[in-house]
Amino acid sequence: MTDDSTQRPQAPPLSPPQPPPQPPPSDPLAPENLKLAMKAFNKRLRLTRLDDESRLGHGAMTSGGKSGIYAITPPNQFPKAVWDELVRLGKLKYVGQGLYEPVNPTY
Repeated sequence: MTDDSTQRPQAPPLSPPQPPPQPPPSDPLAPENLKLAMKAFNKRLRLTRLDDESRLGHGAMTSGGKSGIYAITPPNQFPKAVWDELVRLGKLKYVGQGLYEPVNPTY
């Protein structure tokens, strides 16, 4: 038998953990932002090339073909000023119509 007066107090319901507050946007041309932008650009270029190389139509008896993609539209999560700064620093080359290519391609 349990007595009602000896019941344990109810714990408050658990709420989902709150994400840490986002810091205010820093200077988009800060070196760490430029590094992140370059990393995002290279990842998008790599995935775009992989997608192009894995498409059907290179030939039934071949292992695929080399991608002809050398320039892409940069990720839109960074402002245009970031891409212009990377061009100024010599990391990217603007080839026109919103397309950029790496100066030292790893491909």
